Amino acid sequence: MEEREGIDALLEELRPGASVYLPGASGEILALAEALAGKPEQAAGVEFTSCLVPGINETLDYTGLTETTCVKTFMLPAVMARSFAERRVSLMPLSYHGAARHIASQHFDLALAHVAPPDAQGRASLGISSDFVTLAWKNARRRVAVVNPAMPTIAGALSLPIAQADATITLDSPLVEVDERPAGVTAEAIAARIAPLVPEGAHVQAGIGGAPGAIWNHLSSHRGLVLRSGLVTPGFRTLAEAGALASGADHLAGIALGQREFYDWLAETGHVRFSTTLETHDHCALSALPRLTSINGALEVDLFGQVNVEWQGSRLGSGVGGGPDFMRAATASDGGRSIIALPATAKGGSLSRIVARLDRPTASIARSDVDTVVTEYGVAELRDKGIDARADALVAIAAPEMRGRLWNEWDEMRKSMG
Repeated sequence: MEEREGIDALLEELRPGASVYLPGASGEILALAEALAGKPEQAAGVEFTSCLVPGINETLDYTGLTETTCVKTFMLPAVMARSFAERRVSLMPLSYHGAARHIASQHFDLALAHVAPPDAQGRASLGISSDFVTLAWKNARRRVAVVNPAMPTIAGALSLPIAQADATITLDSPLVEVDERPAGVTAEAIAARIAPLVPEGAHVQAGIGGAPGAIWNHLSSHRGLVLRSGLVTPGFRTLAEAGALASGADHLAGIALGQREFYDWLAETGHVRFSTTLETHDHCALSALPRLTSINGALEVDLFGQVNVEWQGSRLGSGVGGGPDFMRAATASDGGRSIIALPATAKGGSLSRIVARLDRPTASIARSDVDTVVTEYGVAELRDKGIDARADALVAIAAPEMRGRLWNEWDEMRKSMG
């Protein structure tokens, strides 16, 4: 096994024509991104595969480094918008579980793993990001462990035997950190409506930002909750310190996302087990959990209950993500519930986010996978309702000034259905 140090050693691993697995989300190697921005020619001819996440991995457009660099990804960070418009990004229309299956099936020329320094047994913890690395690692022709002293060793995280690496490169790099921003009045109001829908002893999944991100602060009086999510954020610590979590439960996530203090707390407490996306987003395992409650945001919901999480007007601004995996499982869970949470309007109140019918090229989440939609104006219960009752419930939680137009549009559509 080769042992080297520094960013130059890591850049030398990139070769024209090579297929490379690159950690994304909170596992992104920020020092590599910075170095490639300064030496873009090092990425010439390279095909990167990575689960890059909008709002998190916005440091670098890897595709834009050279004309011959390309990226296969499953979501679309804003920084890659121009490359995507130029048809240089391969955006895979897969949910997170589908992305995990795809990555596990590939034979990469090079797989990079972002790890903590190895322990006395020679195992290197994946720290805050266990989502996809081991899936890419097993079939890679060359494996390089990027050993980062800043990466915490988390007992519940996956780890790699450092001896499996063809090379180890020590690189002291900052970790991806995300500030906790105040949720805002509307998001807090929506979260307050959601909290009573979450049963005691629920297995809970929630997305990033907005009302889903704000829900944790509204669950402090609950008891026996269990984390079962793609990610864990500082809201989990709030629940732990409030006594809301089930003691000794298998709290499971794929990645952690927050600030250094939170990462250190996870390492100190060992409250969370981390695993691959094949486990965290597995339908059979999730649907077998009692009271699985899935809470995710959206850009639009139409009166059929179809959900748009990808399209902003005619512009594709994201990917499918992990929401469909959890929401479909929640509808099958005994006592479970799938919840879409979104503000009733956008653009200063001028645009309704409850729409008569999605006019986008694709629907991100099927109407059959949505139980409940929540806005600041109320809760629409859709399970066991016919299409007319669904439309009634959804119009009732739209902004009051938008309801008349929605009724008229539904009536016109309804006439053409018979």
